[in-house]
Amino acid sequence: MGKINNIGIMEFSSLAAGYQVEDALLKTAPVTILLARPVCSGKFLIVVSGSVAAVKASLSGGIRAGGDSIIEYRIINNLHPAVFRALGLSVELGNVLPGALGVVETFSAASAVEAADAAVKNAEITLFRIQLAMAMGGKGLVLFCGALGDVRAGLDAAITAMAESGMLAGSALISAPSEELLREYM
Repeated sequence: MGKINNIGIMEFSSLAAGYQVEDALLKTAPVTILLARPVCSGKFLIVVSGSVAAVKASLSGGIRAGGDSIIEYRIINNLHPAVFRALGLSVELGNVLPGALGVVETFSAASAVEAADAAVKNAEITLFRIQLAMAMGGKGLVLFCGALGDVRAGLDAAITAMAESGMLAGSALISAPSEELLREYM
């Protein structure tokens, strides 16, 4: 598989529909399933990758198959590579405390990925965690850090990305976060 930088994300209110749509996505266009599983609150989450055209076509097939069970879907082109590292929970901050911590909470997993991508593309930040749906009632959570001005810029970009969809559940800018707050990430 080549470089992954175009993804489609779909969330469903029905587990049965999720499995049905997963099959439809694969039959509609040449995409790769990166994630397909039940998540909290009885939702089903699917993430696919491929060319821009393949992801777009695949999601169109998913929309036809998913019907009323679709909660949300998004296509993100040119996804920043830091998003995958943060999704994999594989980023450690090291021993130096950052100047600020940015926290973005979304009402869905799909919107969290888009918010994270917007933040890291618009600011010099370290994106270190993206948590999707599990143990959070189906919400998404994005954590990033850096200099205060950069974190503010990243937070502004994430909030702007969520403005139209209304998927922003909350946000916080924490200046000079305590070591205890970040202990598990260092």
